[in-house]
Amino acid sequence: MTKGESIELKSRISDFSSFKQVVGKGIKRIVDILAGIVGCLLLIPLYFYVRHKNHQQGDYDPIFFKQARIGKDGKSFEMIKFRSRIPNAEAVLEQLMTTDPKIREEYTIHKKLRHDPRITQAGEFLRKTSLDEFPQLINVLKGEMTLIGPRPYLPREKEDMGDYYNQIIQVKPGLGGLWQVRGRSDLSFEDRCELDKEYVENWHLMWDFKILLKTLQIVLLRKGAM
Repeated sequence: MTKGESIELKSRISDFSSFKQVVGKGIKRIVDILAGIVGCLLLIPLYFYVRHKNHQQGDYDPIFFKQARIGKDGKSFEMIKFRSRIPNAEAVLEQLMTTDPKIREEYTIHKKLRHDPRITQAGEFLRKTSLDEFPQLINVLKGEMTLIGPRPYLPREKEDMGDYYNQIIQVKPGLGGLWQVRGRSDLSFEDRCELDKEYVENWHLMWDFKILLKTLQIVLLRKGAM
C-alpha cells in the first residue's frame, strides 16, 4: 500500500467513524424523546399521589423543585425534581455546615449528606425509590438533558470540577450515568468527575443502552440511593 492509499484509507475510516457518531447521536435523541413522552404521561398520576402524601403531612408547598444546573456548553438550565426537602433547605444546609464540622466535611467531599435532616417524610420515600428524579424526564423531552450522560452539576460546583469542567460540558447531562452504575452515593465528588470524563471521551450508543439497563437494575434493587 502506498503512502497516498494509506492516507486515503485513514480518511475513510475517520469519515465512517464520524458518520457512526452522527447516527448514534440521532438515535440517542429519538430514544430521549420517546422516553420523555412516556415519562410525562406517567408523571401525571405520580404527581397527584405525591401531592396527596404531602398534604397528609401538612405540607402545601410546591410539589416540584427547580434548581439551576450546568448544561451542555456550560449553559444554565432549570432541572426539575419532586421536592424532597423542606422549603428552606439551602439556608438550613448553610447553617448546618457552619455549626457542625462533620457535616461540612461530608458535604465538601460528597456534595451530599447520607443522613440529611432536611428530608421530608414524603421525600424519604421518593429518594429511596429514586422517584424524586422522575420529573427530569421533562428536561429530557425539552432537550436540556438526556437519559444517559454526565451528572448535572450545580453552578457552585464549577470551581470544584477544575480541569474536568471543559470536557464534561461537551455533552448534555443525564438522568442516569456511568457514576450511578459504578458506586453512586459511595463515590467522592472527584471520582464522579473522573467517571463523567471517561464517559464523554469513550461514548458510543451501545454503552448508553448498557448503562441504562444497569441503572434500571440498581433503581429496582434500591441500591445506592441517597
